[in-house]
Amino acid sequence: MKIDVVESELNEAQTVLEKFDNNITIFGSARIAQDDPLAQKAYQLGKSLSDAGFNVLTGAGPGIMQAANHGAFEGKSKSIGLNIKLPKEQSPNLYLDECLLFEHFFTRKVMLIKHADACVFFPGGFGTADELMEILTLVQTRKGKQIKILLFDSAFWTPLMNWFKTLENNQYINSTDLESFELVDSVEQILEILEA
Repeated sequence: MKIDVVESELNEAQTVLEKFDNNITIFGSARIAQDDPLAQKAYQLGKSLSDAGFNVLTGAGPGIMQAANHGAFEGKSKSIGLNIKLPKEQSPNLYLDECLLFEHFFTRKVMLIKHADACVFFPGGFGTADELMEILTLVQTRKGKQIKILLFDSAFWTPLMNWFKTLENNQYINSTDLESFELVDSVEQILEILEA
């Protein structure tokens, strides 16, 4: 890994993203089809957030990302994607007002989190779990700004909540760490929390 490439990625992204305020980053599976009910909810959320004055940031890919960008693109605010170069190239979805390209997952993740005023996590796989654990750690250790973290679809996240309770019971985390996020089940709930 070349340090100059990392520095360049971070600087270029900072130059673009510092122009935008009221940003919500949406994470979730790239493998969900656009007719999946979760994708339809992500589209609805993207549109509602955009119309309410929030810019929507995603990883620019398919699945939940595409659905959220699609909704935001059709709304009043900006749809922004932070794409990643992969061995099997991930093409950015078509619903972006701004698109940045990254070589490294960690620089992309830094920018998705750094410029967010809140993060919404839809169901997803390893990548989504990695992003969630990163932001929970940053909030827990006060290394990142204190932002709202919303986990959409409480039934999906319940097994993880059970594991978190085990961590608390074993004193690996504190009970206050479990207050850094909220489970949500509707777009309306998310908007109420963000606009409070």
